Amino acid sequence: MSRIEKRFAQLKADKRAGLVTYITAGDPNAEVGYQILKGLPAAGADLIELGMPFTDPMADGPSIQLAGQRALKAGITVDVTFDMVRRFRKETGDNDTPILLMGYYNLVYQRGAERFCKEAAAAGIDGFILVDLPPEEVDELKPFAVANGLDTVLLTAPTTDDKRLPAVLSYASGFVYFVSVLGITGTTSASEEAVRTHVERIKRHTKLPVGVGFGIKTPDQAAAIARHADAAVVGSAIVDRVKAGLDDNGKAKPDLVPGVFAYIKALADGVRGVRKV
Repeated sequence: MSRIEKRFAQLKADKRAGLVTYITAGDPNAEVGYQILKGLPAAGADLIELGMPFTDPMADGPSIQLAGQRALKAGITVDVTFDMVRRFRKETGDNDTPILLMGYYNLVYQRGAERFCKEAAAAGIDGFILVDLPPEEVDELKPFAVANGLDTVLLTAPTTDDKRLPAVLSYASGFVYFVSVLGITGTTSASEEAVRTHVERIKRHTKLPVGVGFGIKTPDQAAAIARHADAAVVGSAIVDRVKAGLDDNGKAKPDLVPGVFAYIKALADGVRGVRKV
């Protein structure tokens, strides 16, 4: 079993949903970004999405776009991102928490899918969430991902109908990421009833766990997702906490990292307060 499979199996045994936290690699700089990454599991993250900074995002709202700009300005590259994960595995001794790279296929394409997958696996990465990689083109990546034990998490949306859904799910592994609202990250939030309906529909087509993201900002919203999905995914709101911890010159204030962890703990408490039968 992969780390992702093991984590969801443990969550099921614990009768609760998981918390998936997103941060942009190296935001606001390599060292502070690493300290955030390092402390995520203790703060309550069950799985980690590590965003690869990219110059031309398509699905990311203002918060994550700005985080990417800060990281790029700080010199964060794919190699630096790999090094962060390698350092995390070595320094923490944590070989259980899944780490997924999230971003855009251009970064994979430029390096070559085979090389990218080999280097990602060697660094301790568990899979990918590539926003602009549709199922029709997953074959460019999937064989190399499988060969290196990496999962390919694909996205579904409210507009993914029952005819389209099997095509997406046939290539998905690890879990299914349901984008609960139309549009960009960090804007609106879906109603609990809408989430319940869509999660139930997805689960009629797959046995994979379902994570729900886009628009979750509060512990109560995370708890509402946890009542129906296998995981709540929070990104923009965490990134906003990073930005709030910067001074007028873009330097990290002393309370930046503790503030991020306190917020994640509150989210985790919300998710863990929901028990599943």
